[in-house]
Amino acid sequence: MPKHVLAKLENDLKVVKNALLTEIPEEIARAAGQGDLSENAEYEQALAKRDMFQSKMVTLEKRIAELASLDISRLPKDRAAYGSILTILDLDSDEEKTYKLVLPEELGEDPGLLSISSPIGIALVGQEEGSEVRVKIPAGVRRFEILVLKTIHDVA
Repeated sequence: MPKHVLAKLENDLKVVKNALLTEIPEEIARAAGQGDLSENAEYEQALAKRDMFQSKMVTLEKRIAELASLDISRLPKDRAAYGSILTILDLDSDEEKTYKLVLPEELGEDPGLLSISSPIGIALVGQEEGSEVRVKIPAGVRRFEILVLKTIHDVA
């Protein structure tokens, strides 16, 4: 698993935990010091913020555990999966594009990256070179053919 993804998530988790241990308790105490808690909107907002950060912490911890347990050596050598580079032909527009299948956390400004969690990414995962794939997306149904497939084992 890419260490930079785990490092980013672990840093995000550190920031969330720090907020839960220092900033948010201070906000709650400050709001509680303003008097009657039953009509204190600031107090309610601070509690809601704490709950949101606790939920985010649980989500980050779960995602870190999932990614840490991923074994790249077990990814298929003949089918599209995480890290694969695919050249696909859009059968509707006759346009060729090359994408690298990545985790959602790795997406950025690079148009050559495609999340394995996106509708097209989900449809491509598990497919072989030469496969025709139909993808239902918000704009309708798109058809693709996988022209070239290089798995993570081929490019590593």
